Amino acid sequence: MSLFAIPFPAIDPIAIEIGPFAVRWYALAYIGGILAGWWYALRLVSNQRLWGPAGSPLTPKHVDDFLLFATVGLILGGRLGFVFFYQPDHYLANPGDILKVWEGGMAFHGGFIGFLLAVGLFSWWRNISPFSLGDICGAVVPIGLFFGRLANFANGELWGRVSDVPWAMVFPGAGDEPRHPSQLYQACLEGVLLFIALRIVTHHLLGLRRPGVASGVFIAGYGLARIIGEQFRQPDAYIGFLWGGLTMGILLSVPMVMLGVGIAVWAWNRPPRTVAE
Repeated sequence: MSLFAIPFPAIDPIAIEIGPFAVRWYALAYIGGILAGWWYALRLVSNQRLWGPAGSPLTPKHVDDFLLFATVGLILGGRLGFVFFYQPDHYLANPGDILKVWEGGMAFHGGFIGFLLAVGLFSWWRNISPFSLGDICGAVVPIGLFFGRLANFANGELWGRVSDVPWAMVFPGAGDEPRHPSQLYQACLEGVLLFIALRIVTHHLLGLRRPGVASGVFIAGYGLARIIGEQFRQPDAYIGFLWGGLTMGILLSVPMVMLGVGIAVWAWNRPPRTVAE
């Protein structure tokens, strides 16, 4: 163990405990991210300057109604993504464990697919533009990602690779070697920086006037942020490194970058909305 390593702060994974009732930081991260994202989405929808003369194709009622779709899609997709992308053999042998969400195990890429399905289904049901709804979702999702990565850090999970940087930490359960606090790196990349980039797109480049631009920037931006973060994050023990030093996170993120860039370029080259939908 390095003499200069920073010991991991003793953070109880349970934030609130009253008798048999316990709330973990991870649950609070989901709740906080959903509520903060809901509030920000309402502000975006209500800011008519961002939408141009045609006005917003969405209403606060749309945002309120979509909240349930988004939550279900995110949780189901995140859980099933973890099951099929990361530990398929275990869950095929023990299908009852799929329901044990309290034991942990969520995958962003699965949650992303579930979220896309929720956007598509809700847009079809309410006859609204899936790209405009996707733009709002893309702008707010980094808030939830930020809280989620902080919860990963509080739980002492998804730690980084062994390092000798001055801020390296010794995580409980990860041995005596200091490691990158990669959860905090990802909170900055996927949360703070991606939020700022999308804020520039929606507020300064007026990207909401071209449905699909913000969606594409989010998809490509997250993929790029995840690829960078994976350079410091220790791969999950049950998967490890893949061929050529790739990780599952990188493998799933490369198509996101390509898809996001394609959507953003296509949407930007289309004429802006000039009439109400």
